[in-house]
Amino acid sequence: MNRHMEILEVWEARKRISSLVKKTPLIKSLAISERAGRPVYLKLENTHEIGAFKIRGAANKILSLSDDEKRRGVTTYSTGNHGMAVAFVAQNIGIEATVCISSRVPKMKVDSLERLGARLEIVGESQDAAGVRCFELEKERGYTVIEPFDEPYVIAGQGTIGLELLEDLPTLSDVLVPLSGGGLLSGIGLALKTNSPDVRITGVSMERSAVMHESLKAGKPLEMEESETLADSLLGGIGLDNRYTFDMVEEYMDQLVLIPEEDIGYAMAYMMDKERMIVEGAAATGIAAVLGNQIPHQNGALVVIITGRNVDLSILFKLLKTYTSHR
Repeated sequence: MNRHMEILEVWEARKRISSLVKKTPLIKSLAISERAGRPVYLKLENTHEIGAFKIRGAANKILSLSDDEKRRGVTTYSTGNHGMAVAFVAQNIGIEATVCISSRVPKMKVDSLERLGARLEIVGESQDAAGVRCFELEKERGYTVIEPFDEPYVIAGQGTIGLELLEDLPTLSDVLVPLSGGGLLSGIGLALKTNSPDVRITGVSMERSAVMHESLKAGKPLEMEESETLADSLLGGIGLDNRYTFDMVEEYMDQLVLIPEEDIGYAMAYMMDKERMIVEGAAATGIAAVLGNQIPHQNGALVVIITGRNVDLSILFKLLKTYTSHR
């Protein structure tokens, strides 16, 4: 890691983004608490305007730019939600944004990006390929690249979730964080472990193309071919030249749980049925881990980070049909 991130950076992020990002609700789930035999709370990052937590990191980075950098515009690469966050912030402060995405990004997210006024470039079949084009645009047009996860301002922005958890639920003992590139877990880990070292942080990911998991096993960042998964927001590499999140995830994460596709689908349908809540596959991984009794029991409250709601309704309808036929 080039430098050690400090908790002060998270507090500064909270102040910087306050004009664009509002505190999200933390609610107790009676149904899941009953299943788990302990208090289970849901941190509703799906209630942001773009329907995902990514607005926090994107806002912190973009709002930190100089006037000249803002004037020249920004670009990013994304599996959808980060691109939507960058487009939303750019639209709100009146600057141009170009988002590079792969052909795997679902139509629902493509439509949302277009509505937010982003200029789209669809490149290849992976986030890594989109990333290559993004850095070409930086050289060609002078845009500032807004990294999706491995960037201090982005990590600090996501860490503001941890500050809100400490305020609203000081008795928490477990936090389940969907894990991909690691920006979310790194930020929450920094905020929680600095203030409450005994909190257990569990990363949750899909079984298919879990790049951070394989990288941690290998002891270095790896590249992997992407696979089809309901948790499409968790696809993408961590970067072979990863500077922050690989080390921070290794430091702050206490355990990692991989979730089968069937369990992700079940959790998405369960949330619709029991909580009347739309959650995307990535957000359902934590719910699936609790429903599948994959989190060793300990006293205190458990929090699941509900990272987003951006899923094609056609997928959700299919999952609901399967779920109701098996109840």
